[in-house]
Amino acid sequence: MERVIRAMQDNLGEPITIDDMARTAMFSKFHFSRMFQRVTGISPGRFLSALRLQEAKRLLLTSSLTVADISHLVGYNSIGTFSSRFRMSVGVSPTTYRQFGGLVAPLDEHLRPGRHGHGEHSVVRGHVHHAADSRPGHILMGLFPDRIAQGMPVRHITLAEAGAFTLSDVPAGKWYLIARSVGAGFDTHEAGEVYVSALGPIAVADGKPLRSVDMWLRPRLIFDPPALLAQLDETMLVTGARAPDRAEETALPGA
Repeated sequence: MERVIRAMQDNLGEPITIDDMARTAMFSKFHFSRMFQRVTGISPGRFLSALRLQEAKRLLLTSSLTVADISHLVGYNSIGTFSSRFRMSVGVSPTTYRQFGGLVAPLDEHLRPGRHGHGEHSVVRGHVHHAADSRPGHILMGLFPDRIAQGMPVRHITLAEAGAFTLSDVPAGKWYLIARSVGAGFDTHEAGEVYVSALGPIAVADGKPLRSVDMWLRPRLIFDPPALLAQLDETMLVTGARAPDRAEETALPGA
């Protein structure tokens, strides 16, 4: 699986099929797809798409290439298709993402919890931990419909450091809780390590209490899907942007 992911990273601008990936892994196509999903949590096609969009985010922040040039470099033949997928996954258009240096605010410009929807929603609470020798910085936690952090989380919170967290007014459904952090003390000249943690699916029913959950941050591995939403992720290392200094919880439209 690692060999396949590295081949994806080295050939993002080229057409890559499931057959190509299976040959690289030296598995049958069926066995490869099943094993890849087991290791990464998502399909090979979705992982490749996430890598392409992650590279597009990097190029938007670090180069003067046009959006059209970047779309071709990451494997899209149509700038319209690229822009549509970028907006759907990241939350803003490629141009807006570049304009704001990667630190746009789809997560903090919306209605507060409890202003929409019906019924008594639930609370997800717990603790974030990390190893004694790691130094995560601000931690972004969100509830997502699946195993990849993209688009708009149904609820999120930003923590200044590891510790207790509460996500209130969580609508009924099955959600994946994903936490990400960049190493403390990073700047534009020193890339900090990315820490991740994921848990789910968490089944939430209206008004029913949930047990407290524990999230353990660990260094991101090659098998972990990139985070695509336009907030605290690897691409922010380039700009040295910082997350807010206070814990902030937000409800988003459409939840």
